[in-house]
Amino acid sequence: MDLIKVAEKAFEVEKNLPEFGAGDTITVHYKIKEGNKERIQDFRGVVIQVKGEGSNKTFTVRKMSGNIGVERIFPLGSPFIEGIDINKKGKVRRARIYYFRDRTGKKARIKEKRF
Repeated sequence: MDLIKVAEKAFEVEKNLPEFGAGDTITVHYKIKEGNKERIQDFRGVVIQVKGEGSNKTFTVRKMSGNIGVERIFPLGSPFIEGIDINKKGKVRRARIYYFRDRTGKKARIKEKRF
């Protein structure tokens, strides 16, 4: 086994986060430090991609703020993530839905997966 993978496995912190993928609408509760104050900010949007593995796993969330699209990349193992809520399960055919950036209005809808 690779030495880096052994070290990552030894220092891995277990978090109880739900399983999600591209096309899902999620809310990320993210801890923000401002000076000596702390607050939790919610970032709700559609997951564009999930990539990496183990402690290097990251996911990209896109939301519309007014008419401007805002994307944010979160590391899954970050200590600043308080929790993740899944609002909707999306039905998409691809693992990375970059084409979603070009869509606006009714074209930007994702079908909901029944479960």
